[in-house]
Amino acid sequence: MAIVLGPNRYGKAETRVVRVTRDGGVHRIKDLNVSVALSGDMDEVHLTGDNAAVLPTDSQKNTVFAFARKYGIGEIEEFGLLLARHFVDSQPTIAHARVEIHEYGWDRLAGPHSFVRDGGEVRTALVHSDGSDGPESVVSGLTDLVVLNATGSEFHGFIQDEYTTLAPTDDRILATAVTAQWRHRGTGSSWGPSYAAVRSCLLDAFAGTHSLSLQQTLFQMGRRVLDERPETCEVRMSMPNKHHFLVDLEPFGMDNDNEVYFAADRPYGLIEGTVLTDDAPPAPAAWN
Repeated sequence: MAIVLGPNRYGKAETRVVRVTRDGGVHRIKDLNVSVALSGDMDEVHLTGDNAAVLPTDSQKNTVFAFARKYGIGEIEEFGLLLARHFVDSQPTIAHARVEIHEYGWDRLAGPHSFVRDGGEVRTALVHSDGSDGPESVVSGLTDLVVLNATGSEFHGFIQDEYTTLAPTDDRILATAVTAQWRHRGTGSSWGPSYAAVRSCLLDAFAGTHSLSLQQTLFQMGRRVLDERPETCEVRMSMPNKHHFLVDLEPFGMDNDNEVYFAADRPYGLIEGTVLTDDAPPAPAAWN
């Protein structure tokens, strides 16, 4: 029996970089968490400990900081492409770079240089590159987009076995925290406007769907994105069902006409799915 080295990669995870851009007396902030993973001619470092092909992860971290200073940070997709292309183009032993970025929003307070951390969703980007002349892909996304419909949601007609206690309902709260990633057809999108438009599609579809299941809502959200945003070809979503249970107030002599609920944080149902066009180009093997 032979033992061989399988697929591998290495890199610097979660480099936190904050870039302040000073336009005269008015400041702007970009707050990122950047993770880099590189792969290529790495057999010897695993098999013999020869580090000749290895770009240290500390150098990768320093590159993030240096590029933030040298080029600034605009849209995170473009910053990810810039980093990924650099690592492949500058190092002959590196054949592929994966760069994942999470962006934390800040809202401006009164005055030109005061901010408060945005409590909303986190914007994400995932870039794969084989260098400037090789194949590339960009996946934009968001996490923790918390949404709720106070009505317009049903759940019935499901399997009922000897362990089923859940009662069917034609009126329930539907709440979730959306994690969504959408793959672009190329690397030439207008990243900021595209992100804002896709986010609006997700929210509009969630609000506008009379839901018979969270699965149905997920599909409608993905379909809305693909119908309205031609630069996208695939949407992947993970949506926990944030259960809200009607509280029994009869012991206190009160009725409860769908007004008072207990918000349970766990356990929770987790709904995940992919929606894509039938002409979507093949995704990178490890786009996650």
